[in-house]
Amino acid sequence: MPQPDLTVVVPVASAEQAWIGLVDQIPADWPTVISGTTPRPDRLGPHIRWLSGQPGRGRQLNAGAASAQTAWLWFVHADSRLDPRVFTSLPQWCAQRSSGLGYLDLAFLPDGPGLTRLNALGANLRSRWFGLPYGDQGLCISTREFRRLGGFREDLERGEDLDFVVRARAAGLPATRIPGLIRTSARRYSDQGWLRTTWQHQLNARRLIREARLSPPPGPLP
Repeated sequence: MPQPDLTVVVPVASAEQAWIGLVDQIPADWPTVISGTTPRPDRLGPHIRWLSGQPGRGRQLNAGAASAQTAWLWFVHADSRLDPRVFTSLPQWCAQRSSGLGYLDLAFLPDGPGLTRLNALGANLRSRWFGLPYGDQGLCISTREFRRLGGFREDLERGEDLDFVVRARAAGLPATRIPGLIRTSARRYSDQGWLRTTWQHQLNARRLIREARLSPPPGPLP
């Protein structure tokens, strides 16, 4: 399978283990950075770089991106699982452009309510119609554009992904679909209830979109 000029960046929360299954899917010749808060585990392969720093997903994503030396950055959540065709379509997508913001179609793993199919459908339609994908759709962006946009905000407890996408679109960098599917865990819908979680996500999304449009963006990264 083709090797793209990109670095995979995976933020990992304290004590999280879901990243192990994700890393096992990623080709060994694709540079990968795991950005977490704990010391490096023993089981990692030589192509994996482990960063240990302060908690906070925006901070971890920025730290991983800062360590990359490739033209592209691919941000993937630790509890994601990837359709094998992504490893062909993503390099092709990167090779066809010099800049851009790409995302994958979303599906949920079978570890939550069946109604999450509606959430996935809504996320995919929102991404195509309004250009507003979330971070669990595997955002891919050129390193140059990422730095120009100032990276992810580090002062947000959550929602740094949507804030970034809104700022990217405002800066003239619309989101583009990459053929392929990314699956994410639906555990939170089981833990907190499907209706409650769905409603809370909608409220948070509206607030984040509004605040992203009103707040000044971070300055360009060096």
